[in-house]
Amino acid sequence: MSEQAPANRRIVSSRHLAEGEGWELSELEFGLIVVYNGFSRWMNRCMDAAGQPDMSPLEILILHNVNHRARDKRLSDICFLLNIEDTHTVNYALRKLLRAGLLLSEKRGKEVFYRTSPEGVALCTAYRDVRRQCLLEGLSSTDLGGGELRELARMLRALSGHYDQASRAAASL
Repeated sequence: MSEQAPANRRIVSSRHLAEGEGWELSELEFGLIVVYNGFSRWMNRCMDAAGQPDMSPLEILILHNVNHRARDKRLSDICFLLNIEDTHTVNYALRKLLRAGLLLSEKRGKEVFYRTSPEGVALCTAYRDVRRQCLLEGLSSTDLGGGELRELARMLRALSGHYDQASRAAASL
């Protein structure tokens, strides 16, 4: 028989960050770490099952972002939407996706625009089907319904703004 953890137990990644005020944020940060790593692993396994092994989580995110709404996107659009500051990593991933035949590019003036190729669209569709089968069907048996997920997504977006502001403040120290 396993013991249940007391409701007031603090589950944090770094106790020294959880001492005194703000321990709740440290507990949330530990949750974010665990979710990020689980999400990254999920994206890799889902893409493998969809037929494209050996893609990094960043490449997968970029492929889906470029495919979003079938609109051509620039490097700056992708970085902005994914909240990525390091354009070099995104540019490298774009080149890999182009070499794999999953994206197409077009130079317009000084800007390069990216869109998914027919193969990229087909891969995104296959990913969606694996996601539906393996993730969505399992999620339907939990307490996390559409309303709860939307509220959680809203809170995470708001929290990202706080981290962005704090990173600007830390950079000025």
